[in-house]
Amino acid sequence: MKIAWDRRGNGAPLLLIHGLGYARWGWEPVLPELAEQFDVILFDNRGIGESDAPPGPYTVAEMAADAVQVLDEAGVARAHVVGTSLGGMIAQELALAYPERVDRLVLACTTPGGQKAHPMPQVTVALMAEAATLEPAVALRRFVENALAPATVEAHPEIVEQIMAHRLATAQQPAAWAAQASAGATFAAYDRLGGLAAPTLVQHGDEDVVVDPRNADLLVELLPDARLERVPGGHLFFWEAPEQFVSSVSGFLEGA
Repeated sequence: MKIAWDRRGNGAPLLLIHGLGYARWGWEPVLPELAEQFDVILFDNRGIGESDAPPGPYTVAEMAADAVQVLDEAGVARAHVVGTSLGGMIAQELALAYPERVDRLVLACTTPGGQKAHPMPQVTVALMAEAATLEPAVALRRFVENALAPATVEAHPEIVEQIMAHRLATAQQPAAWAAQASAGATFAAYDRLGGLAAPTLVQHGDEDVVVDPRNADLLVELLPDARLERVPGGHLFFWEAPEQFVSSVSGFLEGA
């Protein structure tokens, strides 16, 4: 499996794992500052960007194994891990299946999955149903706006345009998107998280309508060593407040 990855900066190794429909460019607002403090390793999940897109459906276990492959290719035995959305599910699986590879863990806007977790908010369910009737570019813009807080969309349209440009440049084939989506839909770690030992910071945007923010509370309840930080913004809150994200994550990873 070809998994495309990149590396920036110096310091303790830090692996970044992005979510559904986002290649490694999705860390753009926070990468320069993180690279000032960490050896940042970021990659394209299978099914997007420069990585292979084999026929689906995919599983989160397969995608976690891809992350281990990246660590192996980078020569990194153990790293801090930050995962967002689907990437947060991959990060959970990585820490459960390969605990020796994970130091500290940050889970952003994600879910433990399974029937006991809170389902996707109705506004996003409705948008996914409507998207099939829309022009592809219109649907994509709606999804981008849906991942941000309404105030951000209104006050900072340049963020929408920046994300749109990247997503159009790394346009994902529908079959590959569906393969990634299947991984998220079938992920279920709820009953296993009591065995995840890594110290964990759980972050969630308080206006997230993609992943129900109540899932953050579930994660903190289930994980043996976790703390919760609610932050202003939507599903992509680290695009909306990158300085706050970097400060919080850096402090946690450095043991503060």
